[in-house]
Amino acid sequence: MLCAIYKSSKKEGMYLFVEKRDQFEQVPDELRQLFGKPQFVMLFNLNGDKPLKRADKEDVLQKIQTQGFYLQMPPPTENLHKLFLEQQGKR
Repeated sequence: MLCAIYKSSKKEGMYLFVEKRDQFEQVPDELRQLFGKPQFVMLFNLNGDKPLKRADKEDVLQKIQTQGFYLQMPPPTENLHKLFLEQQGKR
């Protein structure tokens, strides 16, 4: 199955996967507003050999088939203060 991948114009690292290019009818209005204007990235074959970097292809496929889209959230920001304190405690 081919899917279209879009990046958010409002939130760095947020991506939306839909079954067909430029078809967002299944995406709730609230999410569309939060996401901003979708910026097309690429078509991706979920049945192919190439892996996704931050998502499981089976999970993406299942979400697209059941809810009409898959939303990939940005990775959590690293808490540098906590990391510093942990490193200080090891000394």
